[in-house]
Parts: sequence; structure tokens; C-alpha cells
Amino acid sequence: MPDVTVVVGAYEAMPYLVRCLESVETQTLGFDRIEIVAVDDGSSDGTGEYLEKFAALSQVPTRVIRQANSGGPSGPRNVGLESARGRYVFFLDADDYLGDEALERMVAMADRAGTDVVLGKMEGVDRGVARSMFGRTQERADVYTSRVIFTLSAQKLFRRELLVRLGLRFDEKLTTGEDALFTMEAYLRGNGVSVVADHVCYYLVRRDDGKHATRRGDYTARFAAVHALMDLIARLVPPGAERDQLMVRPFTIGLLQQFRAGLLKEPENEQRHKMELAAPMMTAYWTKGMADRIKVGERLILTCVAMGALDPLKNILEFVRARSVPEAVHHGRAGRLHLAYPHFRDRRTGIPDEAYEVTVPDWSGSRRVLPSSKLPQPAARRAVRKVRRHLRSLRTRG
Repeated sequence: MPDVTVVVGAYEAMPYLVRCLESVETQTLGFDRIEIVAVDDGSSDGTGEYLEKFAALSQVPTRVIRQANSGGPSGPRNVGLESARGRYVFFLDADDYLGDEALERMVAMADRAGTDVVLGKMEGVDRGVARSMFGRTQERADVYTSRVIFTLSAQKLFRRELLVRLGLRFDEKLTTGEDALFTMEAYLRGNGVSVVADHVCYYLVRRDDGKHATRRGDYTARFAAVHALMDLIARLVPPGAERDQLMVRPFTIGLLQQFRAGLLKEPENEQRHKMELAAPMMTAYWTKGMADRIKVGERLILTCVAMGALDPLKNILEFVRARSVPEAVHHGRAGRLHLAYPHFRDRRTGIPDEAYEVTVPDWSGSRRVLPSSKLPQPAARRAVRKVRRHLRSLRTRG
């Protein structure tokens, strides 16, 4: 039994596939501890032929499966997973490549910590990548308090026993976001998550031809993927603080992306259609506990979506696009800090004042602002006294 089965799903992957496979062949884990299962998903650019040539010459045991195009990455990954024999499975995209020592370090971490998922540090090649979860190496990262939920791509080391026991597979009905469902379920139902942050394990490559699988599908497919992820979280985690914390991910890295400033350039019928698609998610999963975990600008956008308030939403997006700076003001009896984005205290819109309250560290232009609960107590008391003096002066003038 090999230590790792590297599953490579490949579609129109030349010439990127060459470096991808070379990076497996040169792993320090040793070719006798690795196997490759490569699935050609109906390519017409020589991908399948190159895979067969590699399998014939490489010292790494390689099985090649050729099939008609399935329309997405889920099919090839599932086929590869069915053929895997390793203690662990690593899903390697055909246009990316592994860092030196990647598999050796990740397997050692999983064996030492007994965890079922290992995240290896990622580096972008002519593209950006998530970094916040790789601040330090951790044998066990808490899913609820760490940043691991903000990387849900499939390029991780998974213990195969977990995948077999859960019958975990990629959802082939989704054309995007299928890896987020797979990874989140492994996070929540597995025996812990580890992070290797002191060595680059994976290089994500920006393709010059733009044929990234994540770019397939229109916005309706992205709404479907976000909704599916929210439903999964709700199924596995009961209502409360932990669910709210996990829901931050699909609301901000998912739904919010559909309501950025680019929405202003879209036809109004498309804008309204997006509001309709978002409505069931907002009704089911938008809670105050979740809203209080995100910054004011993001919360206001999603609040407008929840209310079906398209015109106020557009005003806020115009404000953001113009790089306008919201004034930080103390408001209410307790003098809590708010950011005065458009429609602050405008009762006609129905947007509540609490939507503008600073509840997590935020920004007013280049100035860092903290929620009242995070202020040093003397500063908080001074802020309250200042507001009270201002109110008394107004009453005196009256």
C-alpha cells in the first residue's frame, strides 16, 4: 500500500501537465511510497497521450484512465478516488505543481498528529492565493477559531479511510464550488485539521489561456454552490455561535462576491434576479450573530440584500466604488462606534442603526477603528462621557 495516491484530473492540460507530473516524480517521499491515478477527461490537445507516455516511463506507479468529457472537475476526481489505494489521497490539479518535500512533510504531519486533513502552504504563480491560514504550523487547528475555513479548495492531503468511511465524493451536479463542500465536510466530520506553514507545498498556476475550471458557469451556478455550502453547514452544525462563525465563509467568500461594485454595471433585471436568488439564503441563515462577525461595509451590503433593498444597495456600492471614507461617529445611549455609510440614521430605508455599528476591527479610510468592547476601558468611558456632554449641550440650546 503506498502512502499517498496523487489524483490528477486533467482536461486540455498541456503543456502545464509536464511540470505537474515532474513535481510528483521528484518528491522526497520516494517513488515507492507514491502512486498516481491520472484521469484524462476527454482532452483533445494530447493530454491523454502524454499521460500514457509518462506512465510507461516513470518510476512512480501510474494508472491512466481516459473517459469522455464530464463537464467539470468533480467527475475525474471521483473516478481517481475510486481507484486510489494509498493511506492518503492528494488532489493535484493538472496545471499546478507540488513543492519539493511537500508530500513527505504533509504525511509526516498527518501521521504525527493523527489528523484527517492537512493543509500545505500555497504559493501563487502569477496569481494571488489565500495566506491568512498559513501564519504558523499547527498540528491541530480549530476549525471554528482558525482561518482554515477560508481555504476550501481540494488541494489538500486527506486520509483515505475518512473518505471511504463517509462515502465522501465531489458533487457532480455542481459546476463550481464542489470542492468547498467536499473539504468542509472533511473538516467537520474528520479527526482534526493540521497546517504545514513553514514550507511551500503547493504552487497554484495562472493559466495563460484562461481555461481555469473555476471560471466555468454563470452566476446562477455560483449561487447554487453557495447555497449548497450553507445547507451543509446547517446540516452538520446546530444553530449558535459555531454555526454563525462557519457561515461567515459562504456569506463573505461567496454570496458577497455577487454584490460588489460590478453589480452597478449589470442590467437591472440581472440585479433583481441576483436578489431573488439570494433571498432564500438570507431568510434561512442570516442572523445577528453572523452579521456581527463581519465588517460594517460588508454587513451593510448583505443587510440590503436581506431586505430586498436594491436602491439603497446601489447607493452603498457607489459610495464604495468612489473610495469614499465613512465617518466614525459615536451614537446611541452607550455611545457605541458606528461608521456613517450612506443612509445612516435614514429611517426611510428601514436599515437599522445596528447595521452600521463597529463590531469587529474595521477601517475608516486609513484609520483603524475598534468596536467599543475592544477599547481600553478609560477610552471607552471617555467616549461615553463625550457623547453625554454633547447631548446635554444640545438640550441646553433647545
